[in-house]
Amino acid sequence: MPTTPPKSAPKTSKPRGSRPYNRVLLKLSGEAFCAPGGFGVDPPELEVIAGEVKSAAEAGAQLAVVVGGGNIIRGSQLAEAGHIHRATADYMGMLGTVINALALKEKLNSLGVDSRVQSAIEIRAVAEPFIRGRAIRHLQKGRVVILAAGTGNPFFTTDTCAALRATELECDILMKATKVDGVYTADPKKDPSAKRYESLTFGEAISKNLKIMDMTALTMCRENAIPLLVFDFKKLGNIRKAIQGEAIGTVVRAD
Repeated sequence: MPTTPPKSAPKTSKPRGSRPYNRVLLKLSGEAFCAPGGFGVDPPELEVIAGEVKSAAEAGAQLAVVVGGGNIIRGSQLAEAGHIHRATADYMGMLGTVINALALKEKLNSLGVDSRVQSAIEIRAVAEPFIRGRAIRHLQKGRVVILAAGTGNPFFTTDTCAALRATELECDILMKATKVDGVYTADPKKDPSAKRYESLTFGEAISKNLKIMDMTALTMCRENAIPLLVFDFKKLGNIRKAIQGEAIGTVVRAD
């Protein structure tokens, strides 16, 4: 008689301080590529961030990177000023992420790290199209996959792209590299009494309106049980430590 195949076990996240993660989605903002308060791609900053990504890749995890483009252009600001339609402004922002992705790829290759750029909008001369199976194959071969152009659709942030790609690529965790060392009860730069969370749930983050990521991104991570780590990428070695499962930053987990 035919038997019903057993259901697969639900996806669970590793406790903090456990063994290294197997497959990681790292979200880098455009600010990672420029000097504080600056714009464009700053060579010293690019060298630092590429060195950090190299160190993380050498930790043994399969690493995919989603890059932002705020250092090149902020489409939302152009749209808000009324100069450019929001959809067009968002496409311009996507092109900014492609510039950052290409810069990171070239620097990684110069450091001996095999990497590929995949773009959600077709730019065949400089990047592969994003194809889930191909991206997974690159990861399995130990290549760093840099994901550019967001989701390829206007009105969606690169944070939402990171949540989407982490889901598609079946990553163990989504790591958001920021300028602060975790999630706080308030802006620590404005409120000295702000306290840092070591961990919290997606439900708490949403109900407290902590603005870790946009609501679409948080909801997607919550629904797919993908834990989120928010940490300071400016501290050297932090990306590698995070991938190795060390307790840094703030972890946001499913309810």
